[in-house]
Amino acid sequence: MISRAKVKGRAARLSVIACSFLVALKLAVGLTIGSVSIISEAAHSAVDLIAAIMAFLSVRIAGRPADDDHPFGHGKIENISGTVEALLIFLAAYWIISEAWSKIMNPTEIETVWLGAGVMLISAVVNTLISRRLFAVGRETESIALQADAWHLRTDVYTSLGVMLSLAAICIGDRISLDLRILDPLAAIFVSLLILKAALHLTIASARDLLDSSLPEDEKTLIKEKIVSMKPDVRGFHAFRTRRSGSYRFAEFHIMVDSDMTVEESHQLTDMLSRAIREQYPCSFVTIHVEPCRLHCDPGCVDGCILSEEERRAIEGSAGSRRAASTD
Repeated sequence: MISRAKVKGRAARLSVIACSFLVALKLAVGLTIGSVSIISEAAHSAVDLIAAIMAFLSVRIAGRPADDDHPFGHGKIENISGTVEALLIFLAAYWIISEAWSKIMNPTEIETVWLGAGVMLISAVVNTLISRRLFAVGRETESIALQADAWHLRTDVYTSLGVMLSLAAICIGDRISLDLRILDPLAAIFVSLLILKAALHLTIASARDLLDSSLPEDEKTLIKEKIVSMKPDVRGFHAFRTRRSGSYRFAEFHIMVDSDMTVEESHQLTDMLSRAIREQYPCSFVTIHVEPCRLHCDPGCVDGCILSEEERRAIEGSAGSRRAASTD
């Protein structure tokens, strides 16, 4: 059985190899035929390569077990990686727009247009295959770094197709004596706008967990359903908090139990509840605090009470019977 860390590492390594190949190919062809859109695509792929290297390193570090200096693990390195990747994309987009504007002001001849279109087609095919693999592994292992890398490459697919179409149009224009060279820098600007959109998406997705934002509502609801499924042993819960660190989830809450429950029984109950949550979310750390429930709810636990009126009366009746028996 291959570990999650190895699966993530192999996917990240594949991305590094593919991006290295595309950077060299695009840069060589772009400089040869003088196409700013292809050179901008080479810059885009160079950012993808940096992102892929960062993803590769971050998934390796994130897979390390917790230690004395990092008692909660190293998961947030993936969030840091994704945030830095987004900042790199913003810089690449600015450079592309500057180069494209220069070409609009000072148009230059593009040679061997068909070669550039062919390179863009190869780029689109390669990035489609690699991004699909990264998305699959990223979702399976819940790796933010790999999903960020996949979004980089998916954006590259669309921009490569856009550049390819613009070069094809220029090629057709040359055959009918129509100057369409302006499409080359316009395609580069289009590339940069898509890159900026991807950068904004990555910034929000990666940085939110650095601020210890809570888990999405559907995930919190599922965890709460696991708690409720333990009633009547669990009578209520409160102080519910969640957060995420890379592919790791953290959940903390207090549960209310019968005040006569033994330490061993409460320990078994919290173990069962923790296992139920980890079955749904394998990379989870669950912290449960046990409190006695005497059926006299204070304002702090009323909202988290999960007993119905019938269950409450039944418990109160049972408790009354026990008290009477002990008196006798």
